[in-house]
Amino acid sequence: MKSKIILVLLSVVLTITLTAQTKYESDIIKTSKGDLQMTFIGHGTLMFEINKYVIHIDPVSMYADYEKMPKADLILVTHHHSDHFDIKVLNGIKKETAKIIFTKACSDMYPAGIVMNNGESKSIDDFKIEAVPAYNIVNTRSDGNPYHPKGFGNGYILTVGDKRIYIGGDTENFPEMNKIKNIDVAFLPMNLPYTMTPQMVAEAAKVIKPKILYPYHFGDTDTKELVDLMKDEKYCEVRIRNLK
Repeated sequence: MKSKIILVLLSVVLTITLTAQTKYESDIIKTSKGDLQMTFIGHGTLMFEINKYVIHIDPVSMYADYEKMPKADLILVTHHHSDHFDIKVLNGIKKETAKIIFTKACSDMYPAGIVMNNGESKSIDDFKIEAVPAYNIVNTRSDGNPYHPKGFGNGYILTVGDKRIYIGGDTENFPEMNKIKNIDVAFLPMNLPYTMTPQMVAEAAKVIKPKILYPYHFGDTDTKELVDLMKDEKYCEVRIRNLK
């Protein structure tokens, strides 16, 4: 009898744990088009929803069960590395009318999308999308080549009503960031050796000057370090969410 009770309790604990793992943090940003709900799934993976319109960003199966996620009207993919680009998920998550925005390297592997290069902009449905650079300068592989060469991937600026949201992709702080302006919300990656240190993120934020800054893709990096570096920058609120 006691063993049965223990098994039942273990089952309950497991169920609660699995349920908790599928509940993601989310914030709401008010825009002139309505409330934008931003859901923080993990790593570089995000989901935005506004007026029943669903945008998935770098949807990857290792961070969510996409069979249980809302279908996409729009998908943004920053580059073709497997922790950002998952063909099986793309096939399963998109509505028939969905648009997929990605890079040339992604299109070589999955032709059913729209290629955007650094510097290009497009209007998709009710949104403006700008593709901006995302690349390494300092961090390189053992052969000296950067983890993410220039032109390899995209960051995106997504305009939703009167709000501009910058999604950095896998990048360091690069010289062209001084052209990225009027950003309301910025997602900047923060993990070595692939993206930025907290110091780099802080330097990037001081150039971009977003009203809200979310570090993401940060792995085991100490997010408190970024909070401390930004504590005197009163124009910017640093928000830490579960985006390892």
